[in-house]
Amino acid sequence: MLDLCITGGRVVLPSGVEETDVGIQAGKIARIGPIAKKEALSIVNANGQYVFPGAVDTHVHFSEPGRTKWEGFYTGSRSLAAGGTTTYVEMPLNALPATTNRANLQRKLEAAKGRNYVDYSFYGGLVPTNLHELAGLSDGVVAFKCFLSPCGSDIPGDFRNVDLNGLRAGMRLLAEQGQLLCVHAEDPSMISKLEAKLLSPVGADAYIASRPVEAEVKAVCDTLAAARETGCRIHFVHISSAAAIEAIERAKEEGVDVTVESCPHYFLLSAEELAELGPLAKCQPPLRPKQEQAKLWACLLDGKIDWLASDHSPCTTDLKDGDFLTAWGGISGCQNNIDIMFDGAVKQRGMPPEQLARLIATNPAKRMNLQEKGEIAVGKDADFAFVDDRQSYTLTKEQLYYKNKHSPYVGRTIGCKVTRVLLRGQTIYTEEKGIIGKPSGKLLHMH
Repeated sequence: MLDLCITGGRVVLPSGVEETDVGIQAGKIARIGPIAKKEALSIVNANGQYVFPGAVDTHVHFSEPGRTKWEGFYTGSRSLAAGGTTTYVEMPLNALPATTNRANLQRKLEAAKGRNYVDYSFYGGLVPTNLHELAGLSDGVVAFKCFLSPCGSDIPGDFRNVDLNGLRAGMRLLAEQGQLLCVHAEDPSMISKLEAKLLSPVGADAYIASRPVEAEVKAVCDTLAAARETGCRIHFVHISSAAAIEAIERAKEEGVDVTVESCPHYFLLSAEELAELGPLAKCQPPLRPKQEQAKLWACLLDGKIDWLASDHSPCTTDLKDGDFLTAWGGISGCQNNIDIMFDGAVKQRGMPPEQLARLIATNPAKRMNLQEKGEIAVGKDADFAFVDDRQSYTLTKEQLYYKNKHSPYVGRTIGCKVTRVLLRGQTIYTEEKGIIGKPSGKLLHMH
């Protein structure tokens, strides 16, 4: 007997969308194909909705321990669950202290126990002072993260950016461990020169001009050169420009082991809207003009971007006050990864649903070596998000599960809805009941 059968759905398989049944046994996908009612203990009818693999968000900041007023595992993982994300990898900064050594990782592991509604893993950080710590961190994290530009804080224990020498030294050590290094690529000298010329109060246009596409492209090219030299596997986080994507594309063709992500906000929000949205939509790199955004959409539809991640970077609401230089930079968005991109990519631009499934689930799971995750296939974890493309809704603050209920997407009408989410065969969210049950998310161990 199967524990559960999902029937009546348009199942988003790696090969395409099929109207078929999915059988679940002991939290795993056991069968794909016609299943008789008497073969399963319980049945969920998807009623013609899309059944996607649960999304894998490889870029969230839950700020625990140390800055739990901003977000925490409990509220952050509930937000993910409500949006159809069933696995996340958490960044080594904005927690205090940052995850840059084994002891700090241990504190994070303890804080996460029993607090997560979805499955999770962690990054280790590469900072100027922890080269001797990298080997000890390596078996407890799925990948490493570094910044080339300053990280926005000078509090002791907070994250620090590396210079190019530090980047190369770290890459050599991580290459020996076979580890992946994820890079925030913006050129620090270009940005600091431009920031020095800003006059307060800094408006939206001045802020955008202080972090130009050229700064992203230069940092990407410098990092690619270091990867060629060291043989380190790399991944670029939150890339915002087609020019940077093209440079990465050329490096791939030359055999560099590199992948690239972008974020929903670069596709759905533009520089032209930033003044109206205010610092809620301030992020690094900044939102780009519509003309640049159109080129980024072309890269996405063309398969040149490996995956999408939220870069959910929350803070308390008061830190969003002030001008565009002093307000905290970071967008709260992880609850709307799937619905907002399904609407923008599949409904409005005709992207095949299976391509969206690769972008939100399959590709990040593969790259992060989360072998049980990322696709609807026999043997994988039974993680699903049901998407109803016949509904639309307007996002309100009250619908957000974040600790600080602000997001630049509030007030936006989204042309589909995530209606049910399952983690390892158990329903953890429905649109009627909201979040269901106790936290059952597990730490995913390294393979």
